[in-house]
Amino acid sequence: MAKSKVPEPSDFGEGSVDLAKGGMPAGPDFEGETMNLAQAPILRRPVYQPGASSVEGLPTTLQMFHNNPPVMLKPHWHAQVEVNFVVQGFVHYIMGDHDIRLEAGDLCLFWGGQPHQLDDKSEDAFYAGAHLPLVHFFRLRLPADVPSRLMQGAVLVTSATDEADPVNFARWYRSARQGSAAEAQHVVDELLLRIERVRFEPYRIVGECESVRESETADQQSSRAVARICDFIAANFLHDIDSMDIAAAADLHPKYAMSVFKKSTGMTMNEYVTLLRLSYAQAQLLQDGASVLHVAMESGFGSLSAFNKAFRKIAGKSPSDFRRDGRFIAAVASAAVDIRAG
Repeated sequence: MAKSKVPEPSDFGEGSVDLAKGGMPAGPDFEGETMNLAQAPILRRPVYQPGASSVEGLPTTLQMFHNNPPVMLKPHWHAQVEVNFVVQGFVHYIMGDHDIRLEAGDLCLFWGGQPHQLDDKSEDAFYAGAHLPLVHFFRLRLPADVPSRLMQGAVLVTSATDEADPVNFARWYRSARQGSAAEAQHVVDELLLRIERVRFEPYRIVGECESVRESETADQQSSRAVARICDFIAANFLHDIDSMDIAAAADLHPKYAMSVFKKSTGMTMNEYVTLLRLSYAQAQLLQDGASVLHVAMESGFGSLSAFNKAFRKIAGKSPSDFRRDGRFIAAVASAAVDIRAG
């Protein structure tokens, strides 16, 4: 297999470990008129700047966040399940064809591979949580029907939280960022146990289509198989791998591996490999001096045409347009800081 550069946290800028979400304000026309940044109402709030977080570039690493959620100027996506706990205030999300408002004390899980936005929030909003790679998600002991429902666009929400949750999320965030490798692993273990409490408490599923409700659900044996598949993909997604390689590494028959992964996640193994590569490519595109061709090769794509086609399919735009829009958002974020400081 051809070797590619393995991403490291230092490859990406410092910033909030969170990828917050937000709505697109009226204007600007990226192709024509420029917007007067000082007059934009969105600038009265913190604005998420792509590239300030490593969540896209490290799609197989669990990362914690704990902050006042910045808004984004466009939808975003990433290759992890997102865990959100609203500490205070409220946040409002648009996720595909549905929306949801979360109040203080709400805990939710959703698949970050679907484009999503945080388009509104209270002035005092504060949230915490994590970006959970699938390799961890499919090890969770959740109700049997939940993983596949979330992977196909539904959102799990529970209000069965208590006074220990704000304290624990703050502690996990500090330990994940500043502790030893052993302490960071302990954070993962504690977080997964906290999420598994959902089995014993009331929760609701939001934004689910009829076809998902009628579909078969994965059992624990299937989830273990998917976790083994994700293990191999996480370690090798930048390499030249295919379904046969993945199935062999997971000690599964190729047809069974393809079937159980599709049933559990709603996508093929090759589609998941592509999603991880595209997530990594997003972060690379926003680094200074990186050419689109170089990013395509570093991200595991065999050709520029394959990269452009895959990127446009999920992002709705070319890699070049994505990078241009990212630079605009960086300008807005910088202006927002200046206005709030003034």
